[in-house]
This record gives sequence, structure tokens and C-alpha cells, in this order.
Amino acid sequence: MDQRIIELYDEYTHKPLPRRVFLERLAVLAGGVAAVPAILAGLEPNYAFAAQVPPDHSDITAERVNYQGATGTVQGYLARPKMAEQAPAVVVIHENRGLNPYIQDVTRRLALAGFVALAPDLLSPLGGTPENPDEARDRIGKLDMDKAVNDAVGAMSHLMAYRYSNAKVGAVGFCWGGAMVNQLAIKAPDLKAGVAFYGRTPDPAEVGSIRAPLMLHYAGLDQRVNESVPAYEEALKKAGVDYQVLMYEGVNHAFHNDTSAERYNREAAELAWSRTVEFLKKNLA
Repeated sequence: MDQRIIELYDEYTHKPLPRRVFLERLAVLAGGVAAVPAILAGLEPNYAFAAQVPPDHSDITAERVNYQGATGTVQGYLARPKMAEQAPAVVVIHENRGLNPYIQDVTRRLALAGFVALAPDLLSPLGGTPENPDEARDRIGKLDMDKAVNDAVGAMSHLMAYRYSNAKVGAVGFCWGGAMVNQLAIKAPDLKAGVAFYGRTPDPAEVGSIRAPLMLHYAGLDQRVNESVPAYEEALKKAGVDYQVLMYEGVNHAFHNDTSAERYNREAAELAWSRTVEFLKKNLA
């Protein structure tokens, strides 16, 4: 697919660009409106693919849960290994489309890999994640970000006290959630490990409070996010933070999200995931 189309879609999902304007500009790039439906089918999420680990997998237990956060009751999705007495724990932080089937599947993948995983719905203060992805994106923009970070801290607290957890908690996040992992590392001294997939970088002046080791995955074609990575890396180095910056050349933002066919890159996604699981196991044991 024309890279200009993928960059337009990225602008649409993150600026955000009104859908009417997005479709008008897409039709121009596609050479006419007739080509638009096929292009959208490759760009927009198809949650039928969000089933690498089915909810009824025999080796895990998955369920909806609630916990107390800074904003009150926060909804979430929790998955754990069925036979483990205790396991390391991970907070899974969603993209700007909320706690959707893709994030639920990632949570189950972590359970299958041996973790207790909790994905909070950080849109809970605004009624939770709606079915319409664009509506979820709009609600994300209305969140109080400090309170959202504290709701994620609440997810950590819930996991630290959870009977099946070993009380060592890490976090992994994607896109908006990757930026939240960076913020969580700044705000939560109890965080034991953080993994951010193509997340917006924090203010370099705040990096000195980070104690957790970090693994930072970036997409080579993601100019919007990558422009701030050098300053972030310099601040991490100056602060003595244990970190890894991993750049995946030739792939797009959201390359791990297998529900978006044109941006998903299987090779990069599998490599980043294997590195993530190894990193979390090392730091949460």
C-alpha cells in the first residue's frame, strides 16, 4: 500500500483528523472513491483476527474484573495461568481505541506465557470503551491524563495484592498505552519493568525519577513518534536508567497490532514480542 495512505491513516487516528476529511483525502490518494472500501478493509481493525489465544483456552483463566483507581471503580480484563500458584504480573495498557479485542488477546498471550496480566479500561471514568473505535479515540482525548496514570497505578496495586501474583509488577503498552508506560515509570517507583511499543516520549526533565528497566520498541517508518526518541534516549542515558531502544526498520506504527493488516508486520511483531516476554521474565522473577 502507498506509504502516503498509511501516513494519512496515522494522522487520522492520532491528531485526530475528522473522518470526513480523512475520507476525502484518502479518495484523492486512492485515485477515486471506488477504491476506498478495499483500502479501509486493510487499514481499519478487524477484530476477527484478535484470537491468537482464545478466551476459553484450557491453560488460562480469563475474566472481567473491577478494581479501585484514582477515579473510582475501573473496569478491566484479567488473564492468568490456570495452574500457577503465583506468577509475575503485568499491567497491559491499551491504544487510543480503548480496551478492545486486540488488547484482550494480548492479555491472554501474556497469561499463556506465564504471567498474571491485567488490562485496565482507562476509559472507565467516561463510561468505558465503546464499540465504535472513533468514539473511543474521541473519549481518550477527554481524559484527565494525571488521573489516568493514577488509574494505571491502581492496576499495579491491585496486582501486587492479588492472590495469584508474586507481587512483582511490570507494564506493557501500545501506542497511547506505550506513552502511558513511560509515564507510569516516572510516577510509580514500585514498577519493576516497563515495555513501550511506539509510545510518545515523556518530558526529558522527568526521566530522572525512573527506576524500572525499560524496553522501548519503535517502528522505523514512524516519523511522528521517532522524532523525539533521541532526546528521550539522551535523558535516559544521563539519568543512568537501564534501557533498550529497539528500532524495527521498514515497518509502520502499530506493527504489532495484527488486526490491522496493512500496518501489521509479522516478523517484527514476533521478534518484539519474544524480546518483551524474555525481558519481563528476567525482571519480574
